Amino acid sequence: MKAIWNGTVIAESADTVVVEGNHYFPLASVNAALLEPSSRTSVCPWKGTANYYTLTVGGEKNVDAAWSYTEPKDAAKEIRGRVAFWKGVTVTA
Repeated sequence: MKAIWNGTVIAESADTVVVEGNHYFPLASVNAALLEPSSRTSVCPWKGTANYYTLTVGGEKNVDAAWSYTEPKDAAKEIRGRVAFWKGVTVTA
C-alpha cells in the first residue's frame, strides 16, 4: 500500500492494518521528514487518544492529515506504532 499526497509517496508498506476503513502504516514506513507533530488530539472511546501530524510536501501544508495512537487501548493494540491518513491523501495498492 502507498499513501500519496501532492504527488509524493508519504508512506509505503505491504504491512498495513485496516481499522474502520483506514490503512494504518508502520511508523518505519513513513517518510518522517514530511510529518510535523500537531497540537490536535481527538479521543475515540475504544481506540484512545489520537495525535495528529501536518504533512509538508513541495512547500504546501496539509494540516492534521495524519494521525496515530501512541498509547491505544487494548482493543486497538494492533495500531500501536502506526500512522493513518485522510484529508486528500490517497491510499492505494
